[in-house]
This record gives sequence, structure tokens and C-alpha cells, in this order.
Amino acid sequence: MLSIQRVTPFFTSQEDFRLRLVFAYQYFSIVKGGEVFQFIPSEGKEIVINMKSLQVENLGEVFVFQRGNRFIRLPLYQLLLISDLHTHLTIILEGAVNMETEEKMPEVVILEAEGIIEQLEVENRLRMIDYALETDNVQMFNELTEGLQQK
Repeated sequence: MLSIQRVTPFFTSQEDFRLRLVFAYQYFSIVKGGEVFQFIPSEGKEIVINMKSLQVENLGEVFVFQRGNRFIRLPLYQLLLISDLHTHLTIILEGAVNMETEEKMPEVVILEAEGIIEQLEVENRLRMIDYALETDNVQMFNELTEGLQQK
């Protein structure tokens, strides 16, 4: 079995619901039999992931790894089967999904949330004033009403 030593995309792009991970020299390496083989972009150099189904779309892409004058050619589907690449891709996808959700949160939603929070704070203060009146807590009543007068 192969193990992935390093898999860092050189470039990522998202087109509609597809995430493209492009790899270059020194960004992808595998370990086979205790020896490290470095990726060389002579044939395949990208992994395309469908973000809706979380499936790799270009399973036939051939990746080439080199150590000295020895080469290993592996189709992507085989690399996924005999290595722990899927674990590394999951970590990359989690980062991509987090970035996507942060970028897509419109400012209108943020302003709306802030407005709702302010409204809840005011309602809570009014409930606390009612509680202070019910329990005859003059100090609490004065503190809460001073805050309203300042606003």
C-alpha cells in the first residue's frame, strides 16, 4: 500500500459546483516501500471534485511520480484505492467548504442578524424591568431604566 506524504494543491478553483485541485512539483509526494516519490506533472495534474456529490470526477487521470530514474504511473482511481488520498482530500474539502460559506454570507444577512440580536436584548431588558417591579427591587429597576434613558 502507498501512503501520501504530502498533498497540497498548487492552485484551486471552483467553477459552479466543481472544485479543481491543480498540483505541481513538490506539492504532492507518495511513499512506497520506504522511498519517497515526487509528483511530476507530465500527464495528469488535477483532481476535479463534484461538491454536490463529493465524488472525484476525473478518475481516469494518470498521475506520475518519480524517484531518480524510476517512475510510477497511477490512474487516479487506483491511487484512491491503494492509498490514503481520500483522507487528505477530505481535509482539503473541509477547508474549501468553510471558505465558501464565509465568502457567500451576504452583508444583508449579517445586518439582519445584528438587528434581531438588538431587538432580543431590548425585549430581555424590558422583561428584567418587569421582574424588578414584581420583586420590588428598586436598585435593579433604577439600573435598568438608566440604561434605557441613555439610549
